[in-house]
Amino acid sequence: MGKQLHNELRKEFQLERLILFSDAVFAIAITLLVLEIKVPEAATKDELNDTHLLNALGDRIPQFAGFIVSFLLIGQYWIVHHRMFSFVKNYTNSLIWLNLFYLFGVVLMPFSTAFYSDFVTNGVMTPIIFYSANICILGFVSFFMWKYISNPKRDMTENLTPLHAKYFSYRALTVPFLFIIFTFVYWFRPDIAFWIPVSTPFLLRIIYHPMRKKILNASNQ
Repeated sequence: MGKQLHNELRKEFQLERLILFSDAVFAIAITLLVLEIKVPEAATKDELNDTHLLNALGDRIPQFAGFIVSFLLIGQYWIVHHRMFSFVKNYTNSLIWLNLFYLFGVVLMPFSTAFYSDFVTNGVMTPIIFYSANICILGFVSFFMWKYISNPKRDMTENLTPLHAKYFSYRALTVPFLFIIFTFVYWFRPDIAFWIPVSTPFLLRIIYHPMRKKILNASNQ
C-alpha cells in the first residue's frame, strides 16, 4: 500500500513538473512577442516631435496587429493546454514528446510573428507561409495530443467524455485550416486576407457555438 501511494505521488509530482515547465515556456513566449516591436527613434533633434513619433507608430501598425493576433493565439493555446491537462491523470514518454513538439510551436511564435508582421503589407509569400506553418504545427500537434490522451485503452484521463474529446480535436484542426485558407487568399487578395487572422477567435466562436451548447446541455443532465 505504501509503495503504491509513493508511486502515485511520484507520478503526480512528475506530471506537475511537466505542466509547470509548459506554463513557463508559454509565459516567456508571450512576453517575447512585445519585444519584437521596436520603440520609435528620432535620428535628429528636429525629428523629435509628436508628428514624427505618431508617424513612426503608424508605420508599426502591422507589428501591433501581428502582436495582438499572436498574443490571442498563444493565450488560446495556453487555455487549451491548461484544459487538456485538467483531464490528464497519467503520462507517458509519448505524451512528453508530443508536449515538447507543442512547445516548439509556441517558442517559434515570437520569431514567426516578427517575420510575418514586417512583411505582411509587402505582398511577399514566404513570411505568410512561415507564419501559417507555425500555426499548423501548434494545431496539428494539439489534435494528436487530444487523440492520444482520449484513447480509452491508455486510461490517461478522467472526466473527458467522447463529446469533449471530439469537440477539442475538431477545434484544434480548425485554426490551421483557417490559416491555410488565409495563405491562399493572400496570394490573390492580401487586403482581404489580412483580416482572416484577426477574425479567427470570432470565427471559432461562431463555428463551434452549437457544439459548445450541446456539451453544456450534456453536462447539466
